[in-house]
Amino acid sequence: MCTTSSSRVRRRITTLSKPKLQKRRRSTGYWISAWLPVAAAVCVIVIESTSEFGADHTNRPLRWLWEHIFGHVSNARWAMLHHHLRKTGHFLGYGTMGLLWLRAWWMTLPRAAFLLDALLALVATAAVASLDEFHQSFLPNRTGIPSDVLLDCSGALAILLLYFLLRSLGTKKVSTNVPD
Repeated sequence: MCTTSSSRVRRRITTLSKPKLQKRRRSTGYWISAWLPVAAAVCVIVIESTSEFGADHTNRPLRWLWEHIFGHVSNARWAMLHHHLRKTGHFLGYGTMGLLWLRAWWMTLPRAAFLLDALLALVATAAVASLDEFHQSFLPNRTGIPSDVLLDCSGALAILLLYFLLRSLGTKKVSTNVPD
């Protein structure tokens, strides 16, 4: 924004090339809508990180659900399926958390580049995953293993990349061909 002083009157001249850089005060509702989904996702992780959600407690209900949808499964096959279901839950759960962090950072830092918001989202997701595994290492029926943190971060990275690709395809600029 520029100012000019012709005579005693100062007039503001707004140009299209320079956006207004005034700070707007955001409402409490805005901040709640930005960060409440992240807080809810962290709460879900905290609940799922308890001993009640260990493999020994999720085995029966998940098997019951699986068999009602897909039919009977042998014990050996179920052990493999149960393991993969739980790891898929890690991947998708933390992938979703990565998107929620991305949204919160995007709303908090509206002028930041996508890469910065995505990096902050990935770091925050990694921090939650690390704390989750650290907490699980103290529970008798859970294991806190670094490979789960890597899986969680991979889920977040994959979903963030997918979002970036979909966003890029959606905002593809139409080029006009001007004949020479």
